[in-house]
Amino acid sequence: MLHRNGIYSEYREPADAPPMSAHLEEHGYVFLKNIFSADEVAALKDDINRIFDELPADGRAKGRSKEEDEHFRYEMLNRSEVCQKAAGHRGILDVIEPLIGEDCHVIANTAWRNEANFEAHHGGGAWHIDAGPHVPLPEGVSWPEDIPHPVFAVGCHIYLIDCQLDDGPTGVLPGSHLSGRFPPRESALDPSLTYNGNEVVPFIAEPGDVGLFVSDVWHRRMPTGEADKGRYFLQVHYGRRDIAQRLRSTSEVNHVSAEAIARASSERDRQLIGLHHNLFYDG
Repeated sequence: MLHRNGIYSEYREPADAPPMSAHLEEHGYVFLKNIFSADEVAALKDDINRIFDELPADGRAKGRSKEEDEHFRYEMLNRSEVCQKAAGHRGILDVIEPLIGEDCHVIANTAWRNEANFEAHHGGGAWHIDAGPHVPLPEGVSWPEDIPHPVFAVGCHIYLIDCQLDDGPTGVLPGSHLSGRFPPRESALDPSLTYNGNEVVPFIAEPGDVGLFVSDVWHRRMPTGEADKGRYFLQVHYGRRDIAQRLRSTSEVNHVSAEAIARASSERDRQLIGLHHNLFYDG
């Protein structure tokens, strides 16, 4: 754990932070009950529904159909005062700030409204990590137990309707963020995948609950069942101050002059000046 000492990060004693922060650091996830009231959830649903109705899908991701794109709206804090306020809820910040700093910021903010029984849906349906691994490790090497693993980014799901097993909840594999590796590709769709003997923990949620997970932890949307009624949540990704924001694509928002862009003749040239393809956070 850490806190900011001027412009630097300094070690923070775990006893000075909430127990939920320690759980998130150690296991790679934590689930928080009843963070948002019924009135707050209703206000979020109303305003997010408004945005889905008023604004077309962004069309950010390559290979995603227009029908799939309808399930998402991006940069929500730019579009909704209610969403911006939700992202700053102290019930969330008090848990994540001891891990990524009191000056952490929102790096992505996407509303997910997955329709029920939508077979072609995008929904993180294969095991993946959102970024990293931030500290890659070779096969067979484990992170030392006596050294806390650094956290660079945290994903957050604010649930607006209940999410049961048939709805394909987000599942996480505890401790997998310590692996220094991404999930095995041959098991990408295996719902029974384990890590060091740990089985998947599904985020079974009620409206107002919040699921938090470290960006490096192995996670996915679990398979849906016959009673699938869809999912509806506001996703917020928080990063350390050093991590770039991804609310908008770098092609739209960047620090680069038109002349510098014109001089970038290769894909590597474009990457070097900060123009990247969309990935997990910005698409």
